[in-house]
Amino acid sequence: MKSESIIIFVGIIMIIVGLILFYLIEIFINIDPITQYLNHSGLFLGLIGIGVAMAGALLRLMAREDVPIQEDFDV
Repeated sequence: MKSESIIIFVGIIMIIVGLILFYLIEIFINIDPITQYLNHSGLFLGLIGIGVAMAGALLRLMAREDVPIQEDFDV
């Protein structure tokens, strides 16, 4: 597996974990400092995951090989 695919996969996992932390903590009414910390860390992890996934996608697009142009103009 290429490194770009691994980076994209890790970014998607980070987004999913961030969403779980952010929205699962919202269900509970108990607002103690530890719960707020987990909620904010879920938001931060999700946003960083978006950046990591986009960086992996950009690396994948930049690493592609260009198709050679065939210049055959013989008539």
